Amino acid sequence: MPESEPPTSAPASHRRKRSLSRRGALGAGVAVAGAAVLTPAVFAATESDPGSAANSGSGSGSASGGDAATTPERFPATRSAAATGAGTATTSFAASYVGVRWSGDPGGAGIRFPGDTGFRSLTGGCASVDGGGTALVAAGNAKTYEVRAEDGTTDVRSLAIDTARGPDRTFQVPSQPTRVRGVRYLSRPAWGADESKRYKDGQVNSPEKYYALQSITVHHTDTPNGDPDPAATVRAIYEYHAVTLDWGDIGYHFLIDEAGDIYEGRYSGDDGIPAFDTHGDLVTAFHTAGYNSGNLGIALLGTLTDQGPTDAARASLTRLIKVIARFKGLDPQARITYTNPVNGVTKNVTTVGGHRDWLQTDCPGRTMYDLLTEVRADASR
Repeated sequence: MPESEPPTSAPASHRRKRSLSRRGALGAGVAVAGAAVLTPAVFAATESDPGSAANSGSGSGSASGGDAATTPERFPATRSAAATGAGTATTSFAASYVGVRWSGDPGGAGIRFPGDTGFRSLTGGCASVDGGGTALVAAGNAKTYEVRAEDGTTDVRSLAIDTARGPDRTFQVPSQPTRVRGVRYLSRPAWGADESKRYKDGQVNSPEKYYALQSITVHHTDTPNGDPDPAATVRAIYEYHAVTLDWGDIGYHFLIDEAGDIYEGRYSGDDGIPAFDTHGDLVTAFHTAGYNSGNLGIALLGTLTDQGPTDAARASLTRLIKVIARFKGLDPQARITYTNPVNGVTKNVTTVGGHRDWLQTDCPGRTMYDLLTEVRADASR
């Protein structure tokens, strides 16, 4: 969630970002030996996989000024229906997920769908809100659901979300694969991010702010495993974070599905560098309440409590951490004192840690958390 900032004469959110096309990044790309710190241009440089002739791609924003070409692709538009208060809600469409938030006890609400024998507890998820609770729940294509509020629970709001069957809308997707130092990722257009979700009342809801990278935090999304349409789930998380929780964007910098595909998360500008600006600073996202600034969040799709990530997902996580750590000269295994650049709050953590290292939460799931020692070691090699 967002963090409060002291007033300044020139807010960081109004700073115009220097444009750096991915072709410009390629032109600046040079061989980097050993563990030397990478410049932002080299970090963003596109590299081809072995045997591939493609070695250029577009960034997260609109192509302009001779950037790499884009290709129109169609994704289902997200449909949503909001409801307030406890009780039964009905939608005109089959819902993929329902996002719920409330004020009061973090465990003070439940939900049930047709066929459920009782209410499901709305606890254990990744996201958190001040003074209450929240959850994103798979709805199984239900058109009706019921929310229960315990005594003392108030301001209940829910949002039914369909990201799989809405009318198609066209996105301009980079024609060539996008990569960060050989690690391929799907840019925001490539998973169907509707950029209008970042706006509220005609203004950017959460203007971008940038701070030096200090730490990397691993999450799980607490969504179903064996996901048949992970891009649709990413769009649902985006809707939930941006609209239900009013964060104005998806809360993570990157997401990784079970096939090992990496998705660009939080919008960081149109310069073709995911998560960072051209000065090498990290855009603030919304994944670890109170400790977001300078803290990069990577979420693995699924629930990793009783099972670990797939081999492909773990390999992508390790490679991504390794590239980012090398970019900023960080040691994934080091113990550090994180200092929030906004309010000065400090926290002793490992450079690469889990959500539960920062807050009282099950995230990233017990099994994934137990694997982080190995992930850190692998990313340090």
